[in-house]
Order: sequence, then C-alpha cells, then structure tokens
Amino acid sequence: MTQAKPFPVTKRQVWEAYKRVKANKGGAGVDGQTLEDFERDVGDNLYKLWNRMASGSYMPPAVKRVEIPKEGGGVRPLGVPTVADRVAQMVVKQALEPELEGHFHPDSYGYRPGKSAHQAIGQARKRCWRNDWVLDLDIKGFLESSSYCSPTDANGPKGL
Repeated sequence: MTQAKPFPVTKRQVWEAYKRVKANKGGAGVDGQTLEDFERDVGDNLYKLWNRMASGSYMPPAVKRVEIPKEGGGVRPLGVPTVADRVAQMVVKQALEPELEGHFHPDSYGYRPGKSAHQAIGQARKRCWRNDWVLDLDIKGFLESSSYCSPTDANGPKGL
C-alpha cells in the first residue's frame, strides 16, 4: 500500500463541494449551524473541514432527526446532517461517483446522476411493447414455499 488514505482531498475539492451544498440550500443540522452561519467564517470552516478530511481524522457528527408528514397520514423520519458534513459528503460523492458509475448496469436507475424514475418507467414501457406476453411472478411467495427449495436442501430446488 503506497497511500495512507484512499484518495487525497484537495482544498479545491472542498470549495467546489461547498458551492454545490450552498446551491442546494437546506436546514441546520444537530449543531444548529445554518448555511448563513457557516458562511460567516467560510474560509476557516472549510479549512478545518479540509484539514480533518485530508488527515483522515474526519468523523461525521450525529444527524438531526426531523419528521416529515406523509400525505396519507403518519410521518417519515429524515436525518439532516450538519452543513460541514454535507460538504464532506459532497466531496466524497464527487470523487467516487465518476469511478463507480461505470460499474452500474445500464438499467439501474435509482439514485444515479442523469437517471430518473420517469426514465425507468419509459424503458419498462418500451420493453412491454416489444412482447405480447407478460410474466407475473410472486417472488416472495416463491421463496417462502417449502415445495420449491428447503434451506437444508443443498442440491437446490426439488426435482432438479
């Protein structure tokens, strides 16, 4: 191993990440620091963050739990990271995403840059038009049924 860290973190990366986080806006995390508060001493705040990330000593703080009301009732919990942690996450995202992108299957649409649920639906629609048959399968029921394969049956499904 020639490096102590998986990848070097530059001041430029931290600055570019900060600009993206600032554009996304967002609320304060568990520390109560808003983007406006962070910006008052942005140079020092970014330097401290860069220093901890570059040295490998960065540890993310806890996230603030916020409950978002659901349309049909109930709530959905949401974790809000601190501003500094959002910047740190963006640094890592911008460094890893280009490398990892090539490993995904072209039909993987979830949480990918330039991909959306609408594109996934469009692709599924095109494929449905290509064939005049449909396969309807209950995978959960298939795996729960002991008539197909028992966890103790090392030879696979019965009858094969």
